[in-house]
Order: sequence, then C-alpha cells, then structure tokens
Amino acid sequence: MFQKTECGVDFLLNVLGGKQQQRRWTNNNTYNTDFFEISFFKKAKGRLLLDQRQVDIGDNTVIFISPFQKRQWPVALEDPDFTTLIFQEDFLNDFFADKLFTYRLLYFYQLDYPLNMTIPADEMDRACHILQEIKTELTATKPDSVHIIRSLLYYLLQKLNRQYAHQHHLPIEKTENNYAYQFRKLLEVHIHEKQRISEYAALMGISRISLNKAVQAQFNVTATQLMKHRLLAEVQNYLLHERLTVAEIADKLHFSEPHHLMRFFKSQTGLTTSEFMASYQNTVV
Repeated sequence: MFQKTECGVDFLLNVLGGKQQQRRWTNNNTYNTDFFEISFFKKAKGRLLLDQRQVDIGDNTVIFISPFQKRQWPVALEDPDFTTLIFQEDFLNDFFADKLFTYRLLYFYQLDYPLNMTIPADEMDRACHILQEIKTELTATKPDSVHIIRSLLYYLLQKLNRQYAHQHHLPIEKTENNYAYQFRKLLEVHIHEKQRISEYAALMGISRISLNKAVQAQFNVTATQLMKHRLLAEVQNYLLHERLTVAEIADKLHFSEPHHLMRFFKSQTGLTTSEFMASYQNTVV
C-alpha cells in the first residue's frame, strides 16, 4: 500500500482508485488493517460490515475506518466509483506537533455515531479534487511536495470533521486540556488489561475527578461509561470475528470469571452473548 516505487517517495500515505481496491471489496472474508482509511464513494450501492455495525453505502457517501477495525463486504458493490485515502498515524505524527490529532477527529474511533456520512455532490467533487492533488504530489514528487501534501491532508481532515460535527450536532471547540483525548487514546492501548478509571487517572497523573470532569465536558458521558462502551465493543468483536468462547474472551480481557463477563455484557446490551450472536446473524443475512 505504501511502496516507495508506487508513490515516488517513502510516505506512509496513499490515494487509491477503485480499481486498485477491487480485490479487497469483492473479498467476502473479514479482515483489518493497521492504517486509517477514508473512502469517498461518488457512486455506489451496497453495504459494509464494520466491527459489529452495518454501514450502508450510496452515492456521495464517505466511510471512516480506524486501524484494526474488522470489516467485511457481504455483497459486492454495484459498479462503484470511489477513491480511498489511507495513512498511518506515524505519517501525521511526523508533521503535526499534536500527537492526539487523530483522537480529536470525531469520526475516528467512533462508538456512538455513524461511521459514514453523506455529503453534497459539490463537496464530494471538491474532496476528490484534493485527493487527486495529493496523488499527483505523490507520483511526481518535488522538493516541496511534502509541505503541499501535509497542508492538503490537514485541510481535508478538518473539513470532514467540521461536516461530521455539524451533521451530528457535536462540539468541536477547543477544550481547556487534553485529558479527554489522552483518555481516549489510552483506552485503545490498554483496554485489554485495564478496566478501572483509577488506573487511567494514574497513567495520566491526575485525579479520577479531574479525568471524569474532562471526559464529561468533551463527550457528554462519564469516563466509566466511555470505558465500558469501548470494552463492550472489544467483547463484541471477539464474539463476531474471532469466534472465541466467553471463557476465552474473559481470559483475554482479564475478567476474573466468565460469568462476570456475561453479567457485564447483559448489563450493557440487555442480551446474553448467545442472543446477541443470533440477533446479529439475523440482521446481516
């Protein structure tokens, strides 16, 4: 995906046309990647299974995929016209001083709101034009290409963030501190072994009260609610995509007993794990 010979320069970023991705989206297997992916569908009809969520794809749809999210194309798209931007977090960290940048983008690592959005046709054309500019800089590299790519990428990601926030009535104003975003990032790293807010507060060197206040101000949920939601997503992914037993999942996520995991799952979803699996299979058929 990021070969130097293809891009002309060793960037952890690329722009791929639909034909370059045909093998991926016609593959019915579940897979994931370690990079961010934003697909811009000017024309399409179909759906994507992303983690445990079904994402409908139509004309002028933008899909946001975070690293290691499980995805599957249950049906082939009908004659799609789309372009995909892919990039590693390291690419952004090399250029942006803000190491929490991707966690500030509302559409990545999203648990509560849709992983897609529909934009006006003229906005789609504008985004695709920016992608084409980036691709041109990648394939015909000049001494200042890195600066052009950086500015185009930053502009595009922020414009998408503004549109996403507007559609879902989410705040994008700057906060007093980074605690909420630090917590969000730490959840991605440590959710398998840390399920107590006090552990995350200790990692950040702040009190539980300060952490909870920051999370509630930014995400309108408590730190505990956000952590439980993230933990639930991990359990669901293991059930659906790894086909692990409850006992195996409990061991991976450091629950002391399998029935503790089952009790947690039922309290969060209102379903047993078996009922959840049956409901999911009925939904995606």
